[in-house]
Amino acid sequence: MQCLAEPLEPHYGGGLIINPDFNAGLQGWSAFGYGRVAEGASVATGNRYAVAVNRTRPYHSVSQKVYLQNDTHYTLSAWFQVSHGVAAAAVRAVVKTSDDFVHVGGVVAKPGCWSMLKGGLTAAKAGRAELYFESNATVDIWVDSVSLKPFTKEEWAAHRTESTRAARRKTVRLQASDSAGNPLQGAEVSVENVRTSFPLGAAMSGEILHNAAYQQWFTSRFTVTTFENEMKWYSTEPAPGREDYTVADAMLALAKQHGIGVRGHNVFWDDPKQQPRWVQSLPYQDLLAAASRRIRSFVSRYAGQLIAWDVVNENLHFSFFERQFGWDASTAFYAAARLLDAGSSLMFMNDFNTLEQPGDMAAVPGRYVDRLKQIIASYPENGAGMAIGLEGHFTTPNIPYMRAALDSMSQVGIPVWLTEVDVAGGPMQAQHLEEVLREAYAHPAVQGVILWSAWHAQGCYVMCLTDNNFKNLPQGDVVDRLLGEWRTPAQTGTTDAQGYFQAEVAHGEYKVTVSHPSLNTSVSQSVTVELGSGNHFFIQA
Repeated sequence: MQCLAEPLEPHYGGGLIINPDFNAGLQGWSAFGYGRVAEGASVATGNRYAVAVNRTRPYHSVSQKVYLQNDTHYTLSAWFQVSHGVAAAAVRAVVKTSDDFVHVGGVVAKPGCWSMLKGGLTAAKAGRAELYFESNATVDIWVDSVSLKPFTKEEWAAHRTESTRAARRKTVRLQASDSAGNPLQGAEVSVENVRTSFPLGAAMSGEILHNAAYQQWFTSRFTVTTFENEMKWYSTEPAPGREDYTVADAMLALAKQHGIGVRGHNVFWDDPKQQPRWVQSLPYQDLLAAASRRIRSFVSRYAGQLIAWDVVNENLHFSFFERQFGWDASTAFYAAARLLDAGSSLMFMNDFNTLEQPGDMAAVPGRYVDRLKQIIASYPENGAGMAIGLEGHFTTPNIPYMRAALDSMSQVGIPVWLTEVDVAGGPMQAQHLEEVLREAYAHPAVQGVILWSAWHAQGCYVMCLTDNNFKNLPQGDVVDRLLGEWRTPAQTGTTDAQGYFQAEVAHGEYKVTVSHPSLNTSVSQSVTVELGSGNHFFIQA
């Protein structure tokens, strides 16, 4: 995300790319689309790079031909700068194959400093291809430190397994001792998982209130939820001044009964089509009064009861309130929400395509971060408790791009959630869902996942987990399998001469029970294992 005076060295030495740092001039590179390419060099350091000059078409740029292997993941990185004349320009990386143009990443490039694009793709088949870059802005594009690195799917999975172990698991040492502090050798120790700390949840529909089978299926699995529509403005105030929170209240009570955390979705939605019908044509003063009533009523009602708020939904792609109230409308809403709920709930900026569509330049990580910084800068109090919400509505997931985008978003240093995960239907739906969930779970920046799979008798929005008898579909089997895999099974053993028992466990809460002939009864103690906490726990009888 940083804009640097000079680009860093190419990742992996450039991977497949010939002359990735342009130290050999333009060797290995060509002008794409009948454009013109020149050599450039830094006055300060002599660093060399390529410049696409006199551009009159978006695709006029520099390119290099490569050969892609079938069923192989590729990571891409490159550094960009644009000539003066614009504040910034969106630059997109494209791979042209024999039958397609594949978008593989984008970046907001600026004049006067270098910004890194990070992306990737999975090759659908082997063959010749050409990597090039494009921008709708007719400015000169400077390119340097390009890398395209292949990974077999086995290599990718091995790295993911290693990352999962580092991000989600820990080896702990439990030392049992008697009341005098003497180690208990040969004590029997059992470690039982009470609750895992990684929140995996699903959207919930109002139909759960009157369906016992839905309730049993849902509450036995999930620890967090988002109400699909029942908290949205058009649901709680269908006519001006006629507020009705009956359904949302009942759903919240059900969630609380089962210890399920609830995300507040959403206070406002910036899409003009998603406003209550009576709101869409209100004059300025009436709209201001209605919006003020909405945020006060909604946030005050549930303050302290929700784990998060989607304050202004999808304001990278839409701008209904900005067009009505001015450019800082969303930032003011975030400030108001924090004042109304000053507790520990997270305030999310929630939007789509940052993970799933590298060709959507409105939502690339750089655009997202710029908008996030704008919200925080205008009202510094917004910086407390802000979080990144990435919806995750996938067709065919681009797993290398997903990882690259998460890497980029992680640099902001605030919580990242996948808030509305679904995958388009088809024979690969369950497999694609598993790939997305494993990738999210393995990434240390991700602190929770919500599946956008609210059940309806007439069918789900995009992705169902069960049939109408609440028998798992293949997607539901994936979820259950992963829930089981990510939950540490009960472990038992005996302590050594120093009273130690060692176990590898997922982060979460555990009940540790110690039994020994010298004790009148077994002793149990609660132990919480978290990232960053110690790994040595004392169990005293």
